[in-house]
Amino acid sequence: MNAPTATELQALAHAVSNAHLDALEEETIFILREVAATFERPALLFSGGKDSLVMLKCAEKAFGVGRIPYPLLMIDTGHNFVEVTDFRDSRAKELQANLIVRSVEDSMKRGTVRLAHPGESRNVHQSVTLLEAIEEFRFDALIGGARRDEEKARAKERIFSHRDSFGQWQPKDQRPELWTLFNTKLQPGEHFRVFPISNWTELDVWQYIDRENIALPSLYYAHQREVVERKGLLVPVTPLTPARAGEEVVKREVRFRTVGDITCTCPVTSSAANAAEVVVETLGVEVSERGATRMDDKTSEASMEKRKKDGYF
Repeated sequence: MNAPTATELQALAHAVSNAHLDALEEETIFILREVAATFERPALLFSGGKDSLVMLKCAEKAFGVGRIPYPLLMIDTGHNFVEVTDFRDSRAKELQANLIVRSVEDSMKRGTVRLAHPGESRNVHQSVTLLEAIEEFRFDALIGGARRDEEKARAKERIFSHRDSFGQWQPKDQRPELWTLFNTKLQPGEHFRVFPISNWTELDVWQYIDRENIALPSLYYAHQREVVERKGLLVPVTPLTPARAGEEVVKREVRFRTVGDITCTCPVTSSAANAAEVVVETLGVEVSERGATRMDDKTSEASMEKRKKDGYF
């Protein structure tokens, strides 16, 4: 028997990859439909970032354009990249989806959010605005795009994550999930956070984006940007994040692995200009995207687990 050729091996690898992505997609669509069938007032958290866009693509396949049965909810810090918020609005319009935006700035006006200083990141304060939106619309399930490989605290969470009447997450009170059977019973005031792409990795997301030709905000691909090096990160130079005294501003070819509040989101050096090139680049990374690009995850006060217990995504 002759050894397989390089072309045959490549075809086999492609088939295996597609089978893996098909299984992940099928699971995600099942969970999205399960939420629609089980809960009375669910919503899909939609930031305009790559993970929520993958989830939205699966929702489009699950229900069809103009038929997604729950609204899209965005908690806006007021410090988001305009490329992302513009893309968020256009994608929601394309899908004829109901987009609800609630702002941390409105919570600040109400006095429910108080910053320690004007330059403080608003990212951690999204929890307050999110809980206010849950109370306003009486949501009983919020669908999020979190993945277990993002951060250690994410790995402790179930796909259907129970939250108490204060919106808090208790790791020891998570319910068993055996044979895709989910206990969705709720007491008054409680709700669930549901994570359909929990079993995806960053590499899976990019392979799926490449396969499905999913459009993303331009920040996800290589572009020239002024940055400064600070504590091992490349900090973008913007009106919200200016260079500090003694720092050298340099122009680098970079891309963002994750997008969020400008005050805490950093790019990485990259020449990847499309999803296929990002897939190749992702194969070689050793640090999670949050660990490599998020300034607010570097401190204990803003640790993911504490924030989740306080009601964060």
